[in-house]
Amino acid sequence: HVVEGTTSLSVQFTNDVSIDRAYVKGTSADNDIAVVAIPIDAIDDRTIGYIKIATLGDSDKMKVGEGVIAIGNALGYGQSLTVGYVSAKDRDITIDNNTLTVIQTDAAINGGNSGGALLNMNGEVIGINVAKSSSSSSSEASVEGMGYAIPISQAKEIIENLSNKETRYPVAEEDKGY
Repeated sequence: HVVEGTTSLSVQFTNDVSIDRAYVKGTSADNDIAVVAIPIDAIDDRTIGYIKIATLGDSDKMKVGEGVIAIGNALGYGQSLTVGYVSAKDRDITIDNNTLTVIQTDAAINGGNSGGALLNMNGEVIGINVAKSSSSSSSEASVEGMGYAIPISQAKEIIENLSNKETRYPVAEEDKGY
């Protein structure tokens, strides 16, 4: 849902350098996963020095009660992180008539965190932040601390397949087919 309908993308790195030449490499709408590519020649040497490859963990081995860290861009303020615990595994939620089986966490997942990493205490990615439950009332039914992440063990193969696709570059209106 993060890249749906987008016509341009930019990526900001931890050294505050932004690259406006990011493109959708592939998407899996049913799994709410997308892979974004940046041409290597668009990244300066200093920024390349800041880039670290994330280690993917095994979300199948995590246990309820394990500590987690959610990373994202909460409310568009820039990089943020929150901490919490795995509250449940294999939780089914429905978003836009699509059911996802997710990790539930009490680490705050807010608007802008989608697509960010859910890390275990070893710094391994165990999930991709996707949603949170919310309510607008102050009644007994109000919701706090229910965030969700796509388990990385489910996502690994999808990410690999999407990464191998041809990057989709925008085509000028006059060059589009009929």
